[in-house]
Order: sequence, then structure tokens, then C-alpha cells
Amino acid sequence: MSADLPARLHLKVVTPRRLLVEADVEAVFLPTLEGEIGVYPGHRPLFAGIGRGKLSYREGGSEESVRIAGGYAEVQPERVVVMTEVGEDDEAG
Repeated sequence: MSADLPARLHLKVVTPRRLLVEADVEAVFLPTLEGEIGVYPGHRPLFAGIGRGKLSYREGGSEESVRIAGGYAEVQPERVVVMTEVGEDDEAG
């Protein structure tokens, strides 16, 4: 890994009602409208539509996940921000 690349990503996952996740992670796996993608530190900038599924992230060697539905993700080399319509504890519509 290049010395210029960040070692971790700052992940933030929010719904209109609350903050679901905020953590510094090693990787994020997103359910985009085109299929699942993996995001690692240093990823090129990307704006993607989010579908229904499981958002997973690797933090401190363990993997965590939350269920989400709809929204979008903004990916930058050092951070991932996911704005989703429904989180696992929120009720749809």
C-alpha cells in the first residue's frame, strides 16, 4: 500500500430518523443497484445508488452488518457516507 493512501475509511450510515453506524473501518461492502461492491481505503471517488440488502463492514478484524433499503452512497478515498431510506430497525413507508 502506498504511503499516500489512508489506512482506514470513515464510515457513516444515516437514515432520515437516525445515525445507524459511524466507525473507522478497514473495508465496506455495499448493496448497490448494480450489485455488491467492495470499498477499501484509497478507493476512487464514486456516487452509487443503493438497493435493498446488507451493508457489511470490517472493523478491528471482525465483520459487522446492517440491513438497508434504498438511498445512495458517496465514496471518497478516505470516507464512505451512506444515506439510506430505511435501516433494519426503521419501518418502511
